[in-house]
Amino acid sequence: MSGRFIGSGRPEFGQSAASAMSMKWSALHDAAGAVAMIAAVEAPKMDAAIRNFPIAMREAGGRNLNLAEQGIEDISAIMEPGLSALLAAHARGANPRHAAQALWAEFIQARDALLALIPPEEDRTTLRFA
Repeated sequence: MSGRFIGSGRPEFGQSAASAMSMKWSALHDAAGAVAMIAAVEAPKMDAAIRNFPIAMREAGGRNLNLAEQGIEDISAIMEPGLSALLAAHARGANPRHAAQALWAEFIQARDALLALIPPEEDRTTLRFA
């Protein structure tokens, strides 16, 4: 086999790559849930498009997959120190609600930009059966 799924026309990325992206995506949403609690906003439940984003990106492959992986890394680079700062401020007795609301808004905007990378359904069907 030459690194492709037979008959699919797309490169083989392996389960570990998909699993790593899924774990990072899930961890980001866990962190965002904590930010939402501090911000006193209700985090919406993950719908199918959000939950299945890593799978959709693996199926899309190519440039979109690379952009998705980099985007997840970028959001992580914002969320990790942001959540740490919010928790530290809260531990010192400060009210970080407004900062948490700003971080929440940044997360939603960045996440929605990544979701825009998902090809339309008809394109995904073509990719799967081409």
